[in-house]
Amino acid sequence: MTSVDLYRTVRLIRRFEERAIEFVRTGEIVGGIHPYVGQEAIATGVCAALKASDVITSTHRGHGHVLARGVNPARLLAELMGRESGLNKGRGGSMHAADFSLGILGANAIVGAAGSIATGAAWAHRRQGRDTVAATFFGDGAMNEGMLLEAFNLAALWQVPVIFVCENNGYATTMPVASAVAGSITGRARAFGIPAFTVDGQDPEKVLAATSSAVDRARAGQGPTFLECTTYRFDAHHTFEHRTRLTYRSTEEVSAGWSRDPVEIQGARLTASERDQVDAEVEALLDAAAGIALGSAHPDPAAALEYLYASPEAMR
Repeated sequence: MTSVDLYRTVRLIRRFEERAIEFVRTGEIVGGIHPYVGQEAIATGVCAALKASDVITSTHRGHGHVLARGVNPARLLAELMGRESGLNKGRGGSMHAADFSLGILGANAIVGAAGSIATGAAWAHRRQGRDTVAATFFGDGAMNEGMLLEAFNLAALWQVPVIFVCENNGYATTMPVASAVAGSITGRARAFGIPAFTVDGQDPEKVLAATSSAVDRARAGQGPTFLECTTYRFDAHHTFEHRTRLTYRSTEEVSAGWSRDPVEIQGARLTASERDQVDAEVEALLDAAAGIALGSAHPDPAAALEYLYASPEAMR
């Protein structure tokens, strides 16, 4: 993947999230979102290292992951707005976006749960003779969840081709990492015999390089890898903070975080004309996406119980 391609993805994620925040403010997106602003390099670099046949699982802060995996922005935006044209017909919303055709097994609102799903999926594919690799995203707060540690154990024991991607943005909601995690984050993975590395999560090219090595290991049958991608969340944990004005981070800290903006880091590798062209293409794409999403119908309340089960027979 070229530097232009990587920039296009980080820029798309950034502008999608900024527009989504505006739609929260206007009421088109009900309930708010968990913005991915500041962490775009991680989704971009990880997904750029995967093949079309690979799979991912995501988190409550998952828009960047699914966009980097190739989801149509119009379908994702329509999903956030609860429209029928959404990824999941408007029934999944921000924290449950999925598209099996792209290997996106779903975002998950349960902290740490997606790691178990990815491990199981990767193991199942390997049992069926495929060389599929799974990548699973989670935050530093998930490092204290038992289900994730169980996934580490089985992945190491059975040499499952899964890449554990910890997006360490420094906070589990509002709790600093130092107040929640004993020892080191990479140390937790190494305790299970999993190779673990700390990566600059603000630089998409560094994330891509680290993930590519992990993918090669996994595909060669050498088992899981753990990547701690250090990053910083520029915006709120959730958009409710825009009203409550929480003060767990100082203005100085947030400003320092913005000094290493993934969009600017990757953008600096392009010429001015290349960057202007990509920016214009992204805006046009998102203008069209907004038009499609806003023009889509809301689900019929009479159909509220549809799609709850894999088969209608299960409802009888």
